[in-house]
Amino acid sequence: MSVFTAAADQSICAPLPVLGKDVTVPLVTGGEVTYAALDYAASAPALQRVWDDVAAYAPYYGSVHRGAGYLSQLSTDLFESSRVTVAEFLGCREGDQVIFTRSTTDSLNLLAAALPADCQVFVFETEHHASLLPWRDARVTYLNAPRTPAQAVATLERALADRPVGPALVCVTGASNVTGELWPVKELAAAAHAHGARIVLDAAQLAPHHPVDIGELDVDWVAFSGHKLYAPFGSGVLAGRSDWLCDAEPYLAGGGASRKVARRTDGGVDVEWHTTAARHEAGSPNVIGVYSIASACKALTEAGFDSLVAREQQLVSEVRAGLAEVPEVKVLSLFGDDAPRVGVISFVVEGWNSSHFAAALSAEYGIGVRDGLFCAHPLVRTLLGSDPQDVGECGAPEAEPGEKSLNAIRVSFGAGTPDEHIERFVRAVRELVSEGAQWKYRTEDGRCVPDRGTAQH
Repeated sequence: MSVFTAAADQSICAPLPVLGKDVTVPLVTGGEVTYAALDYAASAPALQRVWDDVAAYAPYYGSVHRGAGYLSQLSTDLFESSRVTVAEFLGCREGDQVIFTRSTTDSLNLLAAALPADCQVFVFETEHHASLLPWRDARVTYLNAPRTPAQAVATLERALADRPVGPALVCVTGASNVTGELWPVKELAAAAHAHGARIVLDAAQLAPHHPVDIGELDVDWVAFSGHKLYAPFGSGVLAGRSDWLCDAEPYLAGGGASRKVARRTDGGVDVEWHTTAARHEAGSPNVIGVYSIASACKALTEAGFDSLVAREQQLVSEVRAGLAEVPEVKVLSLFGDDAPRVGVISFVVEGWNSSHFAAALSAEYGIGVRDGLFCAHPLVRTLLGSDPQDVGECGAPEAEPGEKSLNAIRVSFGAGTPDEHIERFVRAVRELVSEGAQWKYRTEDGRCVPDRGTAQH
């Protein structure tokens, strides 16, 4: 977490160029405005640098690992050099593997499929569902939400001390997709290893905002997604120790994962699987998606994380200060106001259905945020102090505009966010709370939408 202290002395960089920065959208009140994309925690806009790199490669697209032609060899070199770039970005150790997947969810499901027999998994209820749900074939211990980083470490240590002998895995987020708060990853890793357990870091929300070094954090695996790291297309990464992965059956059985296949005299088939990352990368890989991740890793590294973090922390301070001036707004937090965090902030507004508020931000101000439970239902319920049976479903609010709902609003931003988007958001929140929406809204197909042609005033 010391990076935030160090960043204060660094120069603050300009926003990195991203796709869509000049896109305009219509307002229900008339006219158009440049779209303010403040939903980075769901999918960040692609960096222009990444898009340019992909466009330059596209004419040279060819099959990977299987062709003798020039384009095939070029694509294979690009694919494998991307693996090296990602390994360097993550500070991988000698012997670590970098496996390309579809997403963080896919990465963690791959690891879940590779767990040794009788493995016990420990996961906090505060995790995103991608980290909370993949461990269906393991013995899972769900840990209650901690209220301080120290309590998180103490809770894990108690749980690990009572576990039976055998393999164990701890799964923890690096930065919450709901509150943006940083978790004490290094301390949790030390606790896990002290009790003979391994640890996997869900870095989906951490990697786009903060350096992630496997060796420094001393985690066993890291998982993240390209679409949150300013890279388009469906691609992700699982990087870390190779032993459990090499011992496991391939995640997908098929071409690329197999080294040798032969018929037996009894009519069956004998298969020798690869022991490299290819073991879990069967089928034709998403070369463009993989290359886009590598390009994003290079772009962020070259821009300098110290400068990127310094600017993002300035934006975080501006948003939090603006929301603090509106008494009706309650910002959600586990660890308190002073906790280090990335550019992800969730809140509720007294007297407002969260879906209604988010819809008004979009329709009347051209601001894109997220409302719901953010695929972290147990965490949001805990933060809102709700009963487990209260109404609330991710992406499908059931309450009508103006009615209370078990949902929150999330604003998220990063390296490509202009100052004007933050200023517009803060002003919009203030105006909506003090003056109300200018338009009437209704629920349609589970979403709150403007009632076209019907102004509020």
